[in-house]
Amino acid sequence: MPGLSRTSSVWLPVAVILIAMLSIQSGASLAKSLFPLVGAPGVTALRIVLGTAILVVIFKPWRLRFKKEQRLPLLFYGLSLGAMNYLFYLSIQTIPLGIAVALEFTGPLAVALFSSRRPVDFIWVVLAVLGLWFLLPLGQSVSEIDLTGAALALGAGACWAVYILTGQRAGEEHGPATVALGSLIAAILFVPIGMAQATESIWQWSVMPIGLAVAILSTALPYSLEMIALTRLPTRIFGTLMSMEPALAAISGMVFLGETLTLTQTLALCSIIAASMGSTLTMRPEPKVEKVDIN
Repeated sequence: MPGLSRTSSVWLPVAVILIAMLSIQSGASLAKSLFPLVGAPGVTALRIVLGTAILVVIFKPWRLRFKKEQRLPLLFYGLSLGAMNYLFYLSIQTIPLGIAVALEFTGPLAVALFSSRRPVDFIWVVLAVLGLWFLLPLGQSVSEIDLTGAALALGAGACWAVYILTGQRAGEEHGPATVALGSLIAAILFVPIGMAQATESIWQWSVMPIGLAVAILSTALPYSLEMIALTRLPTRIFGTLMSMEPALAAISGMVFLGETLTLTQTLALCSIIAASMGSTLTMRPEPKVEKVDIN
């Protein structure tokens, strides 16, 4: 049953990514509801410190041993993970969740572009760029989207690209357990920064259950699942599948936060989704995957 085996090996990590994206966007909506109480930096600190605690208990990262060539990618993986969370939460203070994720998608988009080897892939890249163009605060749209929020989301996208590239290298031996150590690295730098900028309400016990839920939905669960997929899929396919997040984010923002998008913004999101679906479908029958599985 080689054909069935190949299909299962491809669709399992794809399903894992979809669950991770649903989890992280639900967590982002819940996190944004905490902003008025403790501030975006405070929510970032809560998410990272509580998420790290869960991951450390589960995976016991002090038992891991990394080769010398894996240590630098691991460091950048942890730093990019922390910076991505911090910048993203700052961005969604002033722009809708769906738009923030779409702008953040420039990271995976860049990964897909630079990993591309066939002319057909550029069709989907152009389609995605077209969607992003209408989301960026340019020309007459400046009054519709906060410039600072958009810049922060783009910065988070750059960190996302580094996260994808370094995550494969750092996690190739230890898989999901690598997330615990990466999250610990992120916590060392970004928890003190977040705590220093948080309001005094962060110390209220009533905040802890929500913070814990955010940590589970946005850090512990999705990053563990993403690491499983990241070590089982080519970088290009992983980056392209993750581009479905803007749609999930827009739906989550609408359902949980009451955020609505303009017609132009909705069409732009559809353009990005179409690029993601088209790129994924055209990449499915790559001959290189066949050769690896047969050998």
